[in-house]
Amino acid sequence: MFILPSACRRFSFANHHVLIQWASLLLGSVLFISLFEVLHLGAALLLGAMAAAILVAVMEGTIAVPRWPFMLSQGVIGCMIAHSMPLPILDAMLRQWPLFLAGVVSVILVSSLLGWLLVCFNVVPGTTALWGSSPGAALTMTLMAESYGADVRLVAFMQYLRVVCVALIASLIAQIFMGHHPVVSNIIWFPPIHLAAFLKTLAFIAVTTFFAARFRIPAGGILLPLGLGVVLQDAGWFTIELPTWLLAISYSLVGWSIGLRFSRSIVRYAARSFFRVLASILTLILLCSGLALILAKIAHVDFLTAYLASSPGGVDSVAVVAASSPVDMPFVMGMQTVRFVVVLLTAPTIAGRLSRNKAEQQKETIPLE
Repeated sequence: MFILPSACRRFSFANHHVLIQWASLLLGSVLFISLFEVLHLGAALLLGAMAAAILVAVMEGTIAVPRWPFMLSQGVIGCMIAHSMPLPILDAMLRQWPLFLAGVVSVILVSSLLGWLLVCFNVVPGTTALWGSSPGAALTMTLMAESYGADVRLVAFMQYLRVVCVALIASLIAQIFMGHHPVVSNIIWFPPIHLAAFLKTLAFIAVTTFFAARFRIPAGGILLPLGLGVVLQDAGWFTIELPTWLLAISYSLVGWSIGLRFSRSIVRYAARSFFRVLASILTLILLCSGLALILAKIAHVDFLTAYLASSPGGVDSVAVVAASSPVDMPFVMGMQTVRFVVVLLTAPTIAGRLSRNKAEQQKETIPLE
């Protein structure tokens, strides 16, 4: 993915009409998404769109996703996360809060240590390594990182490389150790919707996006609808209604927006650091497996349940594997949800504290060649 074939180096979109570029991006996205769906990768829509956009970008494409569609897409995804995190679930998790907190803190400490080591050894510049190493909430961390000065392209590279590794290894463990093969479910692209709830959801996204832009809230495009959505939905003010086709469009727009910011120089930089970043990711997964062994004994759950619960994201990938495996689904998603919230609240502070100095933070962006 990160080694440029000679055809990519020779071909250039620079002199092609924007319609040809958009058509190529759309076709490439369909092909990559289809491939990732066949491979049963979580977040296939986002990853496929991002892969196609990176390909267009390294071939000197000149197109970009406009600001407002990008922000509205963040709002849709924020509402999607809010819909999957109702407050009653969080209340239920409070009953085992010492166990959940210990598991969450352990994973965060391990990932932060690995991120700090990447900074010390200059594998990835500045706080980018710390944002890229945050366990879970891959999309949210990527979007928040840009608001706090990190290089969003390298953060996306680190986060989604981890998502792919976690998804593949979790699926492998589910099949080998449990003798279980995931069930592939057909996606219903145009499900029946409750029109009134859908219109209210669209209005809510529009309003929160406007205020996030108006008051320049860091990562507000996703965080404002996420936070308010959880509270308002739990209060019964409205039900979040998001059809599959809208989520697909939103994931694609976000994937395109991130991917189109890449360049040949940033891809070459990612290629040079690929194996070291991969080694840190595999180390994180191995350490989390050790934590899972401890968690399984303390919580009296099976190893696969403990492994998926302590797996370092992404939540959607873990959810897909857990839903098609004989595990304690509430325990898995409870642990993942708690870590998502804690990472969301602590990531800016951790990144800031572990940064060595301001001068290093100013070197976040890799210069273009």
